[in-house]
Amino acid sequence: MGGSVSCCLSPRESPKPRRRELELEECPITTAEDLSEDTGTYLQHISDRELPDELAQEANPSDHPRASTLFLNKSQTDVREKRRSNYLNHMSPGLLTKKYSSCSTIFLDDSTVSQPNLKSTVKCVTLAIYYHIKNRDSNRSLDIFDEKKHPLTRDKVPDDYSVVDPEHKLIYRFVRTLFSSAQLTAECAIVTLVYLERLLTYAELDICPCNWKRIVLGAVLLASKVWDDQAVWNVDYCQILKDVSVEDMNEMERHFLELLQFNINVPASVYAKYYFDLRSLADDNNLNFPLEPLSNKRAQKLEAISRLCEDKYKDLSKSNMRRSLSADNLLGVRNSHAVLS
Repeated sequence: MGGSVSCCLSPRESPKPRRRELELEECPITTAEDLSEDTGTYLQHISDRELPDELAQEANPSDHPRASTLFLNKSQTDVREKRRSNYLNHMSPGLLTKKYSSCSTIFLDDSTVSQPNLKSTVKCVTLAIYYHIKNRDSNRSLDIFDEKKHPLTRDKVPDDYSVVDPEHKLIYRFVRTLFSSAQLTAECAIVTLVYLERLLTYAELDICPCNWKRIVLGAVLLASKVWDDQAVWNVDYCQILKDVSVEDMNEMERHFLELLQFNINVPASVYAKYYFDLRSLADDNNLNFPLEPLSNKRAQKLEAISRLCEDKYKDLSKSNMRRSLSADNLLGVRNSHAVLS
């Protein structure tokens, strides 16, 4: 009964598609124009108005590892101009001072993703902040970050504080003072840059001469609490910046978190991307990491680390093989029981 075929259909054709076509013919499709003519207004579905999560994450480099960092994009204009001027003037700065490996000597720096060099990392992060300020699109800011409305010192703020761009040396001295006084790590500097670019993207702000100190201070404050095991309290920063009150620090931290939408997560892939982009920025601006010749002691240390990693991978592969063999044995036992039954 159920296997009989209708005479109107060929034996190879299923009756279900035909039934579906009849249902679609009976139910006319209503378009947006029909709705606008009948009701006068057309409400778009929320899924059509919002961006997919993947596209939204890819647009923000502080959340997605495949998106290019903002500071590297902003620095490319100056890097191209430097290369062009050097080419026209037949100059090659940095090539004579840079060390290269040879057959007898190998030069390596002591900076890695897990343990970056503190001084070089802080220099690169402050250079990224410098390019953010120099090549900003506009001067969008908030009162909580305005240095004139919330000064960090008792000294009078200059009248041109919002016009003159700070030099890289000034930014470096400010950040170096915070890191040396609070004894922060190089990893904290990278997370600081991640939070800074996340703030600029989420809140649609620009880091400019009038707000760069307070934005950097807020990012350092938050990164030190999230990343370091021994967090620095707000009152400790008031000991570094003696003219700043604890209430001002608390209010700035609260606004910073709200503008970040309380998203303080930094995935390992995003952290690694920022680290290698900072190294690219250093190479483009001749800020080379300190190189040292490979000694016997250091070579033995690297060999020991590589052997340790190889042993770990071997243990993981053995455990995976054991799991697969046990699963195969289990399937074999089940099949034998099935045959006997």
